[in-house]
Amino acid sequence: PLPNGFPWSTATANTTNPYTFTPFTGVTRSYNFDLARGYLAPDGVNRSVITVNGQFPGPIIEANWGDMISVTVSNNIVGPEEGTSLHWHGILQTKTPWYDGVPSVQQCPIAPGSSFTYTFQADLYGTSWYHSHYSAQYGGGLLGPMIIYGPKNAPYDIDVGPVLLTDWYHTDYFTIVEEVVGIPPGFPFSDNNLINGKMDFDCSKVTTGQACTPNAGLSKFQFTAGKTHRLRLINAGAEGLQRFTIDGHNMTVISNDFVPVQPYQTNMVTLGIGQRTDVLVHANLPAGSAVWMRSDISTTCSLTNQPHALAAIYYNGADTTSAPNSTATVYSDAHCGNDPLAETVPFYPFTATTTPATTQTIEVDFHANASGNFLWFMNNESFRANYDHPILLLASLGNTSYPYDPQWNVYNFGKNTSVRIIVYNNVPIAHPMHLHGHNFNVLAEGTGTWDGTVVHASNTQRRDVQLLQPGTPGDPGYLVIQYNTDNPGVWPFHCHIAWHVSGGLYINTMERPDLINELQIPLVMAQTCRDWATYSGHNVVEEIDSGL
Repeated sequence: PLPNGFPWSTATANTTNPYTFTPFTGVTRSYNFDLARGYLAPDGVNRSVITVNGQFPGPIIEANWGDMISVTVSNNIVGPEEGTSLHWHGILQTKTPWYDGVPSVQQCPIAPGSSFTYTFQADLYGTSWYHSHYSAQYGGGLLGPMIIYGPKNAPYDIDVGPVLLTDWYHTDYFTIVEEVVGIPPGFPFSDNNLINGKMDFDCSKVTTGQACTPNAGLSKFQFTAGKTHRLRLINAGAEGLQRFTIDGHNMTVISNDFVPVQPYQTNMVTLGIGQRTDVLVHANLPAGSAVWMRSDISTTCSLTNQPHALAAIYYNGADTTSAPNSTATVYSDAHCGNDPLAETVPFYPFTATTTPATTQTIEVDFHANASGNFLWFMNNESFRANYDHPILLLASLGNTSYPYDPQWNVYNFGKNTSVRIIVYNNVPIAHPMHLHGHNFNVLAEGTGTWDGTVVHASNTQRRDVQLLQPGTPGDPGYLVIQYNTDNPGVWPFHCHIAWHVSGGLYINTMERPDLINELQIPLVMAQTCRDWATYSGHNVVEEIDSGL
């Protein structure tokens, strides 16, 4: 029997602090993932995709808050061979920082022909996803949804499940990376936009000789008239900022990333790469109705040749063989940021420390390095991974200073109990900034110079990805985040646009190295590095980008 009727017992969204309490259900959800290349045509255009168990998107991971999740990953990527790893986006990895899944940081890559098992607790609840963190592999299809069921913060009738929004390229990811870091640098435009891995494409626009099947098919969803439906929106793309709407329907936002929020109404949801928003939609039309679900890549904030994604919503009793005939929602595409912080108030209050123990300012720039390659820089340093020497494993041995490896971009915050990071963006491109290991407090965001004002100081927005607005050196975009250092480890802080991470827009934050030294790191981590060393010692590893 379930304790008090729920796997999480009496814990609730408004009375339970998810950062100090995680239920332990005693249940382990086990998965086996076989990673391999295959040819698929999600939009009708046939191309090589890196799949999970032959699928794109990959299989859904489902668990209850407090369950253990165990995923055995087998690297069968060939033609060519590549290392790999999987990151479990938004999971705090409390007490298991070695399973965060970033090669060169917490682990060595999983060598071709090898397997590795990640085991971690579902320490937060809500909507998220998993993806490769090796180079830009996830831009080639290596991703899938992850749903952690937990307490409700608003009533609804039907959980529709994940709605993955992904920009889509007809060129393989490695070729795109070559272009991005080449001389001169390339700025790739996506070819299409998908909802749950489906969309049509105009085959007359294929210029590469790839086979194309017209009318490949769209995703379909079912609504029940008079009922309230929960949709779990996930921007799992490589570059495109998404604008999500449903014809003829408003939406109630109830969660951003893994943070339930006080419900608020909107007719359009903005999602940067990596962000998730859960919405409630009341089916206010009569039975038999049909409308379009739409997601548009912002043509103001992103690069795309075909921005529009469609999926059909059919009410009970509707003719599912006929296309909907409904009118699109009108919205503004002018703003390259998230909803105003004044609107996005967490359901459970968690006040940021008034005066942080330390403050770090970071400037984001884009310019050529000594060899003429254009890269992204944070405080004038561009990240580059060393797959052979994971920083967490070095730190556990007491090696926490890297004077000869500045390209590792390690910010050692020592014993400081809280950290404030102020990021200034001097480039006219928005960046969805993601911090591993934490939900950070968003103190402020905007353009210009931060004046010290904190929005909703008693209960600021929290999430794990926040859009940093575009700027210039004279009028930069800014983002101010803060978090308590209650999770010893080495946690990446980076832009989640795949091509920007490839270009080095990434730092590592080292948290409580004195406690990292006390961690009991599983022996399998060292064995994974030995397996990688054996592989890389006999094969050339083409690390043409940052490695992440």
